[in-house]
Amino acid sequence: MKPTAILLLHCPDKQGIITEITKFITDNNGNIVYLDQYVDTLEGRFFMRVEWELDDFLIPTDKITEYIDTLYSKRYDLKFHLYLSNVKPRMALFVSKMSHCLYDLLARFKAGELSVDIPCIVSNHEDLRYVAEQFGIPYYVWSIKKDWSNKREVEDAEMKLLRDENIDFIVLARYMQIISDEMIESYPNRIINIHHSFLPAFIGARPYHQAYQRGVKIIGATSHYVTAELDAGPIIEQDVVRITHKDTPDTLVLKGKDLEKIVLSRAVKKHIEHKVLTYKNKTIIFS
Repeated sequence: MKPTAILLLHCPDKQGIITEITKFITDNNGNIVYLDQYVDTLEGRFFMRVEWELDDFLIPTDKITEYIDTLYSKRYDLKFHLYLSNVKPRMALFVSKMSHCLYDLLARFKAGELSVDIPCIVSNHEDLRYVAEQFGIPYYVWSIKKDWSNKREVEDAEMKLLRDENIDFIVLARYMQIISDEMIESYPNRIINIHHSFLPAFIGARPYHQAYQRGVKIIGATSHYVTAELDAGPIIEQDVVRITHKDTPDTLVLKGKDLEKIVLSRAVKKHIEHKVLTYKNKTIIFS
């Protein structure tokens, strides 16, 4: 595929924004291959994703951001991010003891479904080292004491690894530890979590057991960006499966694991393809 530039933007809704942006691209010999836009009428906010081929584009790729900023940021109060399709994001996986989400993501990566580099897998347990070795990915373990007395030391070491490996975003593939505010601030809307319930229902621990006790008829899984508030970040992807009175907590866990893999992989893929735009505590998901 030809290399492309992907522009994600939002601003107060004003007449002429689409015309201005598309004219900027076409005037500089860019061939637009994708355009999607949305107006939140309650917020009076305009959102857009536009992608164009770079083969004959007149502006050097390292200058495009500067041009857009100069031409439109003040004029439209524009907030934007520019991405290049030929630059693979670097993804770090954080895991604990459960392997289902890790295996699924690595299998999709190996099959070419996820256009990323995975320089490292981080864990607080040794249990899944064998999985990392099967895929030839370095595996790092920092155990956190029960009283959390070494929590800061562990996270400092993790942050150094992330910096050394130039990590762009983190996926918590059933990583059963709270992420500190410092790490969240270093990766805003770049830490993706999978929660084993249909949020905002059954937040926190043992949601399948909570669902069983409540007698619900559906269970779900939610993938969201991590914020300082537990299980309350912008939601990227959700799905559900029906259950009955015959289900037990154990069968709910089994059904839920299948759902978790699918929901997390969808969210990661959308993030990699730059189809997620966050505003306040919500997401705009482009097709």
